[in-house]
Amino acid sequence: MGILEKISEIEKEIARTQKNKATEYHLGLLKAKLAKYRAQLLEPSKSAAAKGEGFDVMKSGDARVALIGFPSVGKSTFLSLMTSTASEAASYEFTTLTCIPGVIEYKGANIQLLDLPGIIEGAAQGKGRGRQVIAVARTADVVIMMLDATKGEVQRSLLEKELESVGIRLNKCKPNIYFKPKKGGGISFNSTVTLTQCSEKLVQLILHEYKIFNAEVLFREDCSPDEFIDVIVGNRVYMPCLYVYNKIDQISMEEVDRLARRPNSVVISCGMKLNLDYLLEKLWEYLALTCIFTKKRGQRPDFADAIILRKGASVEHVCHRIHRTLASQFKYALVWGTSTKYSPQRVGLTHLMEHEDVIQIVKK
Repeated sequence: MGILEKISEIEKEIARTQKNKATEYHLGLLKAKLAKYRAQLLEPSKSAAAKGEGFDVMKSGDARVALIGFPSVGKSTFLSLMTSTASEAASYEFTTLTCIPGVIEYKGANIQLLDLPGIIEGAAQGKGRGRQVIAVARTADVVIMMLDATKGEVQRSLLEKELESVGIRLNKCKPNIYFKPKKGGGISFNSTVTLTQCSEKLVQLILHEYKIFNAEVLFREDCSPDEFIDVIVGNRVYMPCLYVYNKIDQISMEEVDRLARRPNSVVISCGMKLNLDYLLEKLWEYLALTCIFTKKRGQRPDFADAIILRKGASVEHVCHRIHRTLASQFKYALVWGTSTKYSPQRVGLTHLMEHEDVIQIVKK
């Protein structure tokens, strides 16, 4: 029996089993086995040699955004509209067969946008180059899930299932569980909160399934068995996702209103160029980037060339971005902007910068 058959058998068994107090240990074990087989499936086969051209594109710009969706939902049209790159778009499926990069220039930042080939059901098992598409998506900072507004609900659940099965967790935080394998001493289990979904016995069963008999486990929040398995496996990627419903010109106003009110969702029309500016605003918010402007002594700030950093960046990060030796020669900095109580304020290396602040660095 191959790995795919084993996975489908376990999935059928989970679907058949009723969820109650008596079956939770059995379900926990099945989920652990399922995660193990899926991890084996993602490992590249040792027999296959490296054939064909590579799929990934070199990372460039300040952030990376991956476009994921079924064939013919408007990914290539979106890329051509947003960037200066022309991606071939046609009315038949699988027009795009490889990864096409483009660059969005917005608020002084260069955001790399990747147009990936359409995903089909069963992509996680390698159908239709699905494995390569998902592998590229894992390297992105934000995923834009392009959905056809006329059939969005079905597509959304199928894509989420595909990404979930390869270890991409969308719009979720990392579980607050401390887990450390040890050389001996058995399993020590503790929790700082009341657990309603996991018990000590279930944790031990899951660890035994992974051949772990000595470990330290501390639950700091009420997590499910699936989240605990994610912590053990340790290769999960937690990333923000923006659900973009395209082709809203083909549905009713009531349906548009309903889709627009869903969490993490934006409605657009690439054909009629509707709502694209709002999508860029939301994308900037999800990427959590900040622009910092520099200023030389006695001169006006340089607003033409901004330094792009992640939200929560300090003066030290700005120094490293300008030059790696600048932080060691740093004396103090003068900052103008919303992060200060008054302008200019004299600050040290630990001061946190905010969007569109101006900084002047004084060396020793």
